Amino acid sequence: MIDSEKINLPNKPDLKINVQKTFGIETKLNVLGFKEKTQWVPTIDSNYVFDKNTTLAILAGFEHDRRVMIQGYHGTGKSTHIEQVAARLNWPCVRINLDSHISRIDLLGKDAIVLKDEKQVTEFKEGILPWSIQNPVALVFDEYDAGRPDVMFVIQRILEVDGKLTLLDQNRVISPHPCFRLFATTNTVGMGDVTGLYHGTQQIHQGQMDRWHILSTLNYLKRDHELSIVMGKVPELKSIKDKTLVINMIQLADLTRQGFINDDISNLMSPRTVITWAQNFIIFKDIKHSFQITFLNKCDESERPIVAEYFQRCFGEDLTESHNPENN
Repeated sequence: MIDSEKINLPNKPDLKINVQKTFGIETKLNVLGFKEKTQWVPTIDSNYVFDKNTTLAILAGFEHDRRVMIQGYHGTGKSTHIEQVAARLNWPCVRINLDSHISRIDLLGKDAIVLKDEKQVTEFKEGILPWSIQNPVALVFDEYDAGRPDVMFVIQRILEVDGKLTLLDQNRVISPHPCFRLFATTNTVGMGDVTGLYHGTQQIHQGQMDRWHILSTLNYLKRDHELSIVMGKVPELKSIKDKTLVINMIQLADLTRQGFINDDISNLMSPRTVITWAQNFIIFKDIKHSFQITFLNKCDESERPIVAEYFQRCFGEDLTESHNPENN
């Protein structure tokens, strides 16, 4: 629940931002953001690489109040992309993961017993949704296609043209703040999980899908972009030999992603996993051992021979051979 009395947010954007200079993508666009940075603004990741089409879609959402949905495989950085755009606009941003534990009450609020004048009284405490709607907040629904039916019907209310939210328990109708923005990330495109890759996802009926103005697809980074990110996150890897090592690591990550898409394995290496692998390599000084503790041990036992084959193809070494990191 949100204690709205303790929160003070700016009312409207008051700063013009040059998109090309700020996001490093070729365009003549300018957008509005906030001068003031509040506690609700995400932290800027200076090494983040922006995908042009996805960035423009998100910026359209902020600038023109478009409902934006970003679809893609997990690990592509969908939610992070929205957060990093918001961070550079100084736009308050809140993420909600629509897993099976999120209920209608969590979103809307509930009656709670509070102490007033030394007496216990029942008072309605707003949930994250009513608070977000009434403020200049970018609300991001993660795993949108995994939301429970009762939750999805609540969200559909704010996807209407006027975006008003009715709180039946309070006999209130809440009009959205002019700078309230709505985003969602999803693994599927509302058709449910036909591949078996994303258990728990649901079909989203066409009436609700039609209420999202922009659908953008975010794929994995190009290898040179991912290389720049990993090298930037792990500055200890700075030699030519280190660069070749990271290139092989990314090549292996790509094989796991393709294997995941082809349903050969049920897990994949995201750019974050590659960074973790590189960091563990710095600690253990052993490429096999660091790979095992970073990724291989998370894989299903029956799939490990496939992953070991990927490793053999990229590093020319048998992953199953015994070794001791302390001897390296």
